[in-house]
Amino acid sequence: MFHKKPLEERIAERQAKLPPLQEGKHFEHGPAKFVFIFIIVFVVVGHFVGLLAMMALGVH
Repeated sequence: MFHKKPLEERIAERQAKLPPLQEGKHFEHGPAKFVFIFIIVFVVVGHFVGLLAMMALGVH
């Protein structure tokens, strides 16, 4: 359409220009990385807050 290559061809050309992925340095889905990190941080902070609350209330 309008003398452009199809979307699939443009994506394939763009991916062909990328360097090969390095083992252990690539996370397949970028937004998933941020969700994963957020969940880990949320759980750790939640445990610390819970621990501090229990210590403040004197719960054993």
